[in-house]
Amino acid sequence: GLDPGEVTMVLQWYDAIVGAVTAITAGHPVRADGRRAFAELRARLLDVAHRGRDGSLLALVATLEELTPDELVSNAGVLLFGGVETTEGMISNALLALLDRPELLAVVRGEPELISSAVEESMRLEPAAAVVDRYATAATSLRGVSIAAGELVRVSIAAANRDPAIFDDPDNFDLYRRNARRHLAFARGPHVCLGIHLARLEAQTAIGQLLVRLSRLRLDPARRAPVRGIVFRKPLSLHALWS
Repeated sequence: GLDPGEVTMVLQWYDAIVGAVTAITAGHPVRADGRRAFAELRARLLDVAHRGRDGSLLALVATLEELTPDELVSNAGVLLFGGVETTEGMISNALLALLDRPELLAVVRGEPELISSAVEESMRLEPAAAVVDRYATAATSLRGVSIAAGELVRVSIAAANRDPAIFDDPDNFDLYRRNARRHLAFARGPHVCLGIHLARLEAQTAIGQLLVRLSRLRLDPARRAPVRGIVFRKPLSLHALWS
């Protein structure tokens, strides 16, 4: 429902909101630019939804009147994060994982069918969304810790993905790991990622094309950037060389 010319503006809002979410998770107050960006994004989304332009999904949901305005904006925001943040993080993290392990990169170049395995193993070791928030629907106890109904529960996907009870040698990047797809990077059950198949295809295509088009692709040793972030994790930049 948004015009193509609005992409830059939406991405600016998005960057500010990501920064605010990261700050909140680290225990800092909500940043002013994040609060302002969310207010502007909310107003724009509701405007598009209620004008019913272009038969967009937002307009359809608004017409059905099954979601409140807050729920509509919240769901649109989740789709925005999934379409941008986690996709670019997934591709960047997978590419960095291979470039940082030249011996595995050589294997993947020789056996392109292993690209999908490399993407899955990268998502297991370094999920683009490492932490998710959930709210307890009822009072319960977990490992001796009492959780009240409605209480915020912060779940570490990154930790679950390295569970030694599920994954042998969990800290090792293994291209031949048979159960790599048991990772929780896309979540499970009612919260499973709607774009799971598209995301996998995007990552496999992006990395496959890079390896085909850029021979001797390698990290720039003078400008290495580690994966950073608490909630959303990726390198802030990825400098590479090729010839």
